[in-house]
Amino acid sequence: EPRLEESGGGLVQPGGSLRLSCKVLGHSFGFDTYALMWGRQAPGKDIEWLMMIDINGDVKLFSDSVKGRFTISRDNVQQTLYLQMNSLKPEDTAVYYCATGSIKGQGTQVTDSS
Repeated sequence: EPRLEESGGGLVQPGGSLRLSCKVLGHSFGFDTYALMWGRQAPGKDIEWLMMIDINGDVKLFSDSVKGRFTISRDNVQQTLYLQMNSLKPEDTAVYYCATGSIKGQGTQVTDSS
């Protein structure tokens, strides 16, 4: 079964930027045939799904909290999903996950350093 692996998290000051990556591990996944999503889970809260990118590169935003600040993209050749995060706020502190269907990665931590 394919696995998703997130990376790129870390400490960041308010107003800073990070780019998260999500790679697919495992062969025969058909990366370019799946819609992919980013979500996050803050301490003590339910997971919040942020946005989705379909196989054509069209984006659907699920959470207005990141509108205009976060951008989702995908590289089908590299089988990698990205989340560019700009103008970060303390409330963006969370574990960030990528997912498709029933498959979700282990997450990468993004923490406000202020």
